[in-house]
Amino acid sequence: VQLQAFGGGLVQAGGYLRLSCVASGSISSINALGWYRQTPGNERELVSAITRGGLTKVADSVKGRFTIHRHNGENAVDLQMTNLKPEDTAVYYCHADEVMLTAGIARYDLWGQGTQVTVSS
Repeated sequence: VQLQAFGGGLVQAGGYLRLSCVASGSISSINALGWYRQTPGNERELVSAITRGGLTKVADSVKGRFTIHRHNGENAVDLQMTNLKPEDTAVYYCHADEVMLTAGIARYDLWGQGTQVTVSS
């Protein structure tokens, strides 16, 4: 199972970016898909996550600016980031908490490769 992240880049403050993450492999289902971010010297923090049932969790720091959306057979997730601020600058990681494989085996805490988001002031 792989989580592949797309998007990121450099944008000016107030701008927009979209991150996408696609899970591939012999997947039966994924519980929650989401995005975390990390800056140098700090722990990785949750940005937003969404369950199969559509329940979302959003960090207070991005509420009203970031929207998470799950689609495409439920194994892909987008994070739309609007009104970006310099403090949003970080490496963003896609995360799946519980992945059920078609073989009936579960995998936990899977991470995609990080993608850099840089917001200039």
